[in-house]
Amino acid sequence: MQNSKKRFLISLSAIVTIALMGMLGGYLVGRSLILRNFQARLGDYANRTLNEGEASSAELRTVLEAANASPHPRCSAAEIGYFRTLIFESEYAKDVGRLRGDGTVLCSATLGMVQRPAATRDPDFRQQDGTSLYTDLVPYGDSDRTTIALQSQDSYVVFTPLTRLHPEPPPMHFTETAVDAPTEKFGRLFGETPGFQGSFLREESSGQINRSLYATVCSIRFFNCITAYTSIPEVMAAGKRQVAIYMAGGALAGTLLGLLGSLLYRRNRSLELQLRRAIHKDRFRVVYQPIADLATRRLAGAEALARWTDEDGNAVGPDVFVRLAERQGFVGEITRLVVRHVIREMGKLLRSPSGFRVSINITAADLNDPDFPDWLETALRDSSIAADRLSLEITESSTVCENVAKEAIVTLRRRGHSIHIDDFGTGYSSLSYLHDLCVDAIKIDRSFTQSIGTGSVVVSILPQILAMADTLKLQVIVEGVETDGQATYFAETERPVFAQGWLFGKPMPAGELCDLLSRTGTFKPPTASTPATTYA
Repeated sequence: MQNSKKRFLISLSAIVTIALMGMLGGYLVGRSLILRNFQARLGDYANRTLNEGEASSAELRTVLEAANASPHPRCSAAEIGYFRTLIFESEYAKDVGRLRGDGTVLCSATLGMVQRPAATRDPDFRQQDGTSLYTDLVPYGDSDRTTIALQSQDSYVVFTPLTRLHPEPPPMHFTETAVDAPTEKFGRLFGETPGFQGSFLREESSGQINRSLYATVCSIRFFNCITAYTSIPEVMAAGKRQVAIYMAGGALAGTLLGLLGSLLYRRNRSLELQLRRAIHKDRFRVVYQPIADLATRRLAGAEALARWTDEDGNAVGPDVFVRLAERQGFVGEITRLVVRHVIREMGKLLRSPSGFRVSINITAADLNDPDFPDWLETALRDSSIAADRLSLEITESSTVCENVAKEAIVTLRRRGHSIHIDDFGTGYSSLSYLHDLCVDAIKIDRSFTQSIGTGSVVVSILPQILAMADTLKLQVIVEGVETDGQATYFAETERPVFAQGWLFGKPMPAGELCDLLSRTGTFKPPTASTPATTYA
């Protein structure tokens, strides 16, 4: 009774701890998603603002061209009337007039003839196309800081840049900056003043600076940039309800996970005995997932995968029973059982001149077992199967003890087996590490394949992996290929690449695989246009 109560308290503590961790995870996930969403919204807002700004700039330059081409005497009543017509026909122009060289307004459509002209200061920005920008042109600047004046020759137009754009509600903000062509200095032209400064206000970029998110887009035509920005505290305050939902979801998921873990803990106490009985009575089955040459789409081999259903009829995944067998020290028995299945079920095909290969997974325990190479050699020799028809896959974590792994790999390769590093990219491998191990091929983990076409930063690593494989002359096998787009991505590389995934077939019994090979004619003599290729 005391032990039962103790186990109950331990389980309860574990469930509460996992629930709290789930709540924390929910907060972190919610925060990340909210910030990512706002970052996308900032980019959209900046682009929409820039697009309208470019539309207004294009129209205003057309108005200025028309003003400079006025057929009437300067500042005459007829010309002022002409200017009023230009305003009437323009969406963005608020006033059109004449300036002296010192920036003094002489006349305009709304002011008429200015009786006492007052000189303003120099333009705020001079642009490369010969136009100038004022943010405080007298008399407009004193009354309305949202108006900007654009000058070309002795004509100017006053405008409000954004008339159609609906401003985003807080916490979204924006600022517009421009560069003065003679001095190459930039400053604020329009919008709010952000609490941060830097070159990213005039260069296209996005990200986080201090405690703010920003997105900057720049116009190639009109030499200005739009930066949409928001502060992270404002974002989180606006999204606090969403964060609370994620935290509640995380706590619930953590609680469920804790309960599931508690049930699995009890179940695993007897799972080991079931697994030992299954090995002793050979209650395993082996399925085979095809491996194809991407250049020709021909099946060149298959991976043998162990499957087990416990005594309650529940399918137990290899990640569970292999880990359990490793922990209890009898995983080598599963490896030998799989080899016997492969010899019995695929022996006829492996003895044929087809070149077809089968790969099996071996563990660190197999590499550390000095009897394993001899046992494997004897089993294959007794079945008249060449060693090069059976490839051996090891995970990166299995080779952590490099000296022991290297010695075992050298022995197995000397006897004709090809050695593959499985799930490459998820463990410890580096260029020098692979070189020292003297392996024949790498299997790129499915997480890299699934990143293709998503814009994920993970996909940018693939060219480096392929280049490394090319440098070390390693064969490449890609896991998780499910779409033609993924297959095409790797098929377009300069070296042969093999693929494994649902696009070419799900794991299947040996009989189904042989039927598939027969239907596809995989082992007919290849034509000149489809050369046969074998993988390491």
